[in-house]
Amino acid sequence: MRGFLFFPSSLLLAAMIGFPVSAQEKNEEYERLDSVVVSVSRAGKNTPVTYSMVGSEELRATNPVNSLPMTLGMLPSVVVTNEGGTGLGYSKLTVRGSKGSQINVTLNGITLNDSESQEVFWVNIPALTSILTSVQVQRGLGTSANGAGAFGASINMNTAFVDTKPHARVEIARGSYNTMITTVSASTGLLPSGLYFSGAYSRDYTDGYIRNAWARVQSLFAVAGWMRGNNSLRLTYLMGDQHTGITWNGIDMDAYLRDRRYNDAGEWYDEYGNVHYYDNESDNYTQHHLQLNYTRQLGRSWIWTTTLNYTRGDGFNEYYKADKKFTKYGFPSGSTVETPNGTFPASEKSDFIVRKWMGNDYYVFNSEVKHDGGRLHFVGGVNASAYDGDHFGELLWNSLLGDAYDYAPHYPAGEGNDWYFNNSLKKELNVFGRAEYLLTDRLTAYADLQYRGVSLRMDGTDDEDDLNLAYSTEWHFLNPRAGLTYAWNSGQKAYLSAALGHREPGRSDIKEIIASNNLGGSSLELKPEKMLDVEAGYEYSSERFSGSANVYFMEYRDMLLETGRLSDSGYPIKNNVGSAYRRGLELSAAWKAAEWLKIDGNATISANKIRKYEDSAACIDSFDDWNELGYSKAYASFDKTNILLSPSFIGMARCTVSPFVGSSSALKGLTVSLDGKFVGKQYLDNTSSDERSAPAFFVSNLTISHEWELHGGTAGISAYVNNIFNRRYYADGGAWKYYSVADDAVSGGVYIYPQALRNFMLKLTYSF
Repeated sequence: MRGFLFFPSSLLLAAMIGFPVSAQEKNEEYERLDSVVVSVSRAGKNTPVTYSMVGSEELRATNPVNSLPMTLGMLPSVVVTNEGGTGLGYSKLTVRGSKGSQINVTLNGITLNDSESQEVFWVNIPALTSILTSVQVQRGLGTSANGAGAFGASINMNTAFVDTKPHARVEIARGSYNTMITTVSASTGLLPSGLYFSGAYSRDYTDGYIRNAWARVQSLFAVAGWMRGNNSLRLTYLMGDQHTGITWNGIDMDAYLRDRRYNDAGEWYDEYGNVHYYDNESDNYTQHHLQLNYTRQLGRSWIWTTTLNYTRGDGFNEYYKADKKFTKYGFPSGSTVETPNGTFPASEKSDFIVRKWMGNDYYVFNSEVKHDGGRLHFVGGVNASAYDGDHFGELLWNSLLGDAYDYAPHYPAGEGNDWYFNNSLKKELNVFGRAEYLLTDRLTAYADLQYRGVSLRMDGTDDEDDLNLAYSTEWHFLNPRAGLTYAWNSGQKAYLSAALGHREPGRSDIKEIIASNNLGGSSLELKPEKMLDVEAGYEYSSERFSGSANVYFMEYRDMLLETGRLSDSGYPIKNNVGSAYRRGLELSAAWKAAEWLKIDGNATISANKIRKYEDSAACIDSFDDWNELGYSKAYASFDKTNILLSPSFIGMARCTVSPFVGSSSALKGLTVSLDGKFVGKQYLDNTSSDERSAPAFFVSNLTISHEWELHGGTAGISAYVNNIFNRRYYADGGAWKYYSVADDAVSGGVYIYPQALRNFMLKLTYSF
């Protein structure tokens, strides 16, 4: 690790020696140098891409319990949910129905998506809103620099900001479900030497809304930087540490009607039939991100920036597994097990406590150049990454072996583990170039070309039936984009674009296919998915009003689509779908009716269809024993059916009132905001079944905040009322189906994630 950073940083420092200090105004230069790290990945004002911006003020004003997905929940075409029912813990968002693995997320230009699953687990990086300076959300394929996961949307986050003055901030919040959030941050500002330092720490607790939705999370952010003349050097560290109860299994409809806060995670029964819960049924993960960036301005029109990134992640899921065979946890089939209670065959069932571990290293080299001058704006770059991930199992306890048994010699975590151990190595090379050329004073042409080369090697055994995961392949993709933007003036523009994208399957997708083929005797194959995205839009802005309208046509081939079912570890199980589409109209408007009144709103009307779909069910031996056989069976066909979790209508409205703004009143800093979000009916699988659907819902939130000057600083108090009308709703879920070989029949149901009823948060802040 030290060598990985030392050699490149030495070259960068050497490159700075002897360069003259620019005579241009410092603040302008520092702003250019500081912003280029993320602006390379972002769409500009004339880029024909559909996007929304969220600034630092809006991020700070959000409810402190909200993870970033919940904060973005009011943007067009966005639907958010939280597994535990509140804002802490596992949060998810969809954009135009595109799920987490199809949404690319970057921090300072570096992709945060896990290379194996292609997901971003927001719970691993809590309290992001306290350190971000801006967020750009692109809808559709977006710009090529956003990388692999931008297959429906991308989220580009920026922490880069150099303040000219020192400052500090403290936030303390307390709310429903024993929730407490504490955040402190400080910065030296830019010192005369060109050095600057800043940092933030957050520690968050909640018991959650549903049972076992507790969360104990913390994050640390630190930056050390140096700016002088045309040069900028910055080292950024971000740590996220999470300990949360497992909630991804959701609850079925019968349980929801009895007790919507029920969760069966860790549930087991004693010999008398009494129910018990294992207290540490949990997900635990720690992630460290280290980024070293050097930026150099070359004259007035060229800027070069290079970033090295290293990410280390370690964690485990701990489960209480009732009524399982010894053979499932590494004991040879046909052998016997000596226990204090006697000798048993390895096929004997008993209770276990186990851990599923993962550890990974992620290395990234990213180098880009940006030209901004005259009629031509150009961005080009190269990104190379390597992800090395281990997965292994550890047995902690068994009801027959007891506490005295020496488990360690048989199951040392990751060292000759007898249960399972597997590894995956994923490498990627990404080269792109994009340009905007001003053909006339009003018309801009846009061209963008990206090459992605990906290699994946998997080996070892999985936890299910010693499944051999040996797999190796390569993918090569060429992704072109082109478009036009016509600007009547600074306040009006229209754009048209077309983009072609490709994306490879994730590790969990491949693992499920390997299991199905090996155990079911089939020869299924996962293909990369392809999408043609055509966008057209119009935007208008003036001093008091802004609005936009755009249409999109997202046409898929071999779409990797969720089935509604989950794996044991909570990953969606997917299959290729031959032909599908998402087509829609998005509207957005903001009106400043008066100095004290602002009204915002947006709406999306869409059709999300699969032209032909084969539904499948997980196979079991019989409805009496329910032993899973590890493969699936197709059992029904559907024509032009709806894509799961893709509502045909989404709408939002917000009214913000500052009744005393501009006055000399002590209440001039008072602001009241009321918002509402409507999400139409969603299907929980791809069969358009009303029995497997989530009803439409409307949820509203109220925020009251006030700031005032206090002892040389600024104090603030904010009150948040979430779900103010106490709606009983759920925004996410899925459907399970089992095919019994013995009975030649299918049985199924749904699982859902209930969201909290009316709840409250109070936040106190002081900054100076």
